[in-house]
Amino acid sequence: MGKFYTLELIEKRKRTDGRKFDEFRKIEIKENLVEKAEGSALVKIGETEVIAGVKMNFGEPFPDTPEEGILVVNTEFTPLASPEFESGPPGEDAVELSRVVDRGIRESKCIELDKLCIVPKENVWATFIDIYIINHQGNLLDASALASLVALLNTKIPKLENGEIIRSEFEKKLPVVFRPINVTVGKIGNTLLIDPNLEEEKILESKLSIAIREDDKICAMQKQGNKGIEFKNIEKMIDLAMEKSKEIRKLVK
Repeated sequence: MGKFYTLELIEKRKRTDGRKFDEFRKIEIKENLVEKAEGSALVKIGETEVIAGVKMNFGEPFPDTPEEGILVVNTEFTPLASPEFESGPPGEDAVELSRVVDRGIRESKCIELDKLCIVPKENVWATFIDIYIINHQGNLLDASALASLVALLNTKIPKLENGEIIRSEFEKKLPVVFRPINVTVGKIGNTLLIDPNLEEEKILESKLSIAIREDDKICAMQKQGNKGIEFKNIEKMIDLAMEKSKEIRKLVK
């Protein structure tokens, strides 16, 4: 499907898949698919498919947060997900996606990191989120953030005995207190649209991704695209994201 056809449809107030401009594709969530992970989730938004797995390890805290646990997010763009992805070290897009997902979780205070302290200044739990892109059909960020959140919500902390992790036994659940939802709003001309698919992403002038907590607090925002966004449109994008975040959060147990 060509860019000109997609743009022509947008100008006629239509989308390539028949959705309304404020409508997400069908969202499917499956929990605990990865046996060797402490928590995991698969999220499908339309044909876009992402898996997130959480692994718990322990180590030294960062010097500036000696009594807090560690959060690390990594993303792998697997070649099977898209012809555009190549094997090897994470590229710029993968690094950016990891950082935005990390920021939404961290700034929302989703995890009580102080409760992951084992011995202050010496040992803390480290939460590693690994995101794997299985199929890229647009809006990877919202899918990755949602998969990460669901994986965190079902993560259990393994038993620690004499400095060794016993992964077959668990002590408690990961202390997750907030559920930030990331919603991406795209802009084409005067049109704002939710959950851009792959064809739409190729013609977006700009997009704004917003992480929102259940108390309507905006935790993080990321603007992408070559064109600027007028302030009046930023307000509209935030309002739209706020509304859709409530809908998506209802899908998260």
